[in-house]
Amino acid sequence: MNRKHIILFTTLGLIAILSLQTIWLYNTFILVRNNIYGETNNILDEALTEAIADFSKLGVPEGTTISSGPINDSIPANTYFYDGLWKLGIEVPLCEVDFFAFKLLKRAGLESEFLSCLADPKSGKIYQKSKVQTIPVWGVIKSDIIPIRTDLSQGIQLVLLNPYWAIFERMGLLMIATAIMMIMVITCIIYQIKIIIRQDKIAKVREDFSYAMIHDMKTPLSSILACTSFLHSGKMESMQLKERYFCIIEDETGHLLNLTNKVLTLSKLENHKLEMSRTVFPLEPMIDDLIEKFSTKCTKPLHFTTNLQAKEVCADEEYLKEAISNLIDNAIKYSKESVEIDISSLSNATHTLIKVHDNGIGISEKDRKHIFEKFERASAFKRSRLGKVAGFGLGLNYVYQVMDAHEGSVTVNSVEKEFSEFVLYIPIKNEKL
Repeated sequence: MNRKHIILFTTLGLIAILSLQTIWLYNTFILVRNNIYGETNNILDEALTEAIADFSKLGVPEGTTISSGPINDSIPANTYFYDGLWKLGIEVPLCEVDFFAFKLLKRAGLESEFLSCLADPKSGKIYQKSKVQTIPVWGVIKSDIIPIRTDLSQGIQLVLLNPYWAIFERMGLLMIATAIMMIMVITCIIYQIKIIIRQDKIAKVREDFSYAMIHDMKTPLSSILACTSFLHSGKMESMQLKERYFCIIEDETGHLLNLTNKVLTLSKLENHKLEMSRTVFPLEPMIDDLIEKFSTKCTKPLHFTTNLQAKEVCADEEYLKEAISNLIDNAIKYSKESVEIDISSLSNATHTLIKVHDNGIGISEKDRKHIFEKFERASAFKRSRLGKVAGFGLGLNYVYQVMDAHEGSVTVNSVEKEFSEFVLYIPIKNEKL
């Protein structure tokens, strides 16, 4: 299963989880809303009972009896009492119902704006409201209409105008838990996708590295095999020619050995199993040796300039020399027709700085972020017109690891098509060394 399929299935899984979570929250919302609707019916019935009882004490003549009738779903007990008061000329105002409803709503934790209405129980048409306020079409909870006339011509209804704060308050812990859970799920899925993408990238890098390594090893191995075959055949009598073939075998074997050692060294550096043997030594002999080495084998016009203000450095000479060698080698590989390399050094209060400046093709700002990664070869180099460049992308990572092992660092400054300058920061010797 490739990366696209994994991302597709992960995305579909995330959508499914979000959908189920949304359905769950919606059903919970409806359940809480229905509970509040039921409470509103009970509150209206109780408020109406208390309002009737309160007005009965004030306006009903002593000895007057209000008879009840058959109680059923259509005509509750309060209907007979309210209708009886009305026949006596006593009408309980809506504001009185509001007064008791307010106390009951507060007791139930439903502190919502509300009003009571005089309405038609059959059609729901509103005749009168306790407050001069427009009732929205959506977003309200209306109680059932309790009839106040035995002929079912009028009834009272309680309307909660903004009940959703109370709904969300009751769903608060559930919503917070859901939000936390969803954030965790989404974070884990995103992290998983990133890991998958990174693993895919690593696998691709390893595949490219294996291919490049095998391809580049094929040439020296073929040369070694061809030379040993000629020497083994016994047909070669010229000692000068034999010496030439021996030199080729030696050079190619050394090349393969250096590459193998570099890979092993990188592995040890990354696992912190290789310690630097730091000593103070002069820079000039080491730089001169490198200049002679590259001047001899370089096939391009090559010119070195040096300005060694810092005459010595505290480092592991072998590894530092290899690191600078890698920088020079890159400068030659990724250069134009002629190569100008300037090597300089200076010291400040804490570090010795070694700079390698070249007139090569430069490195883009985007590529500079990745050039020190293992097996990385900047895309600017790949897009250049220099043709195929040998190597596995180990050189700059080697430099980075060596500087890190020295408790130092390496930086790069570059302008595309103009120059590149690498600076090695090596800590000055302290008393512990």
